[in-house]
Amino acid sequence: MHIHEVIVVEGRSDTARLKTFFDCDTIETHGSHVTGPILERIAAAQKSRGVIVFTDPDRSGEHIRSIVARKIPGVKHAYIDKNKAKTDKKVGVEHAAKEDLEESLSHLITYEEALHTLEWSEFLDLGLTGNAARRFAVCDAFHIGPCNAKTCFKRLNAMGINAQDIKEVL
Repeated sequence: MHIHEVIVVEGRSDTARLKTFFDCDTIETHGSHVTGPILERIAAAQKSRGVIVFTDPDRSGEHIRSIVARKIPGVKHAYIDKNKAKTDKKVGVEHAAKEDLEESLSHLITYEEALHTLEWSEFLDLGLTGNAARRFAVCDAFHIGPCNAKTCFKRLNAMGINAQDIKEVL
């Protein structure tokens, strides 16, 4: 399968794993400290081909994702479930099966920061702050990766999801 966009990953192992199954190009951040030159390469790729941020489902991966999304608007995001991308000791894209990588890349998300379709009071009424299992079910249904309440609220709004959309999922 050919992927037109450039995929942002954390390291060589992620690149090797993706290239095993897909015809794709990647940009490696080489860890969570994303430098100016790397961001410049990502910005250039976004202008010419588009970018998919596909980082590990851990704190470092989320940190990289937030930096890239903040500095380069309009990038797409792919999330993989932590349970589908881990071994006994490590977690990462490089440990995922082909089917799980395909599934993740089939649900790309682009956030638009200006959208405001969900009120915080609605979010609270839906029980998404004190109940992680309920919130994670919503995160899974919308393919935004498991996250805390504040991040979940922000991502749902950025996707244009409203309270009715969430009620249908629950």
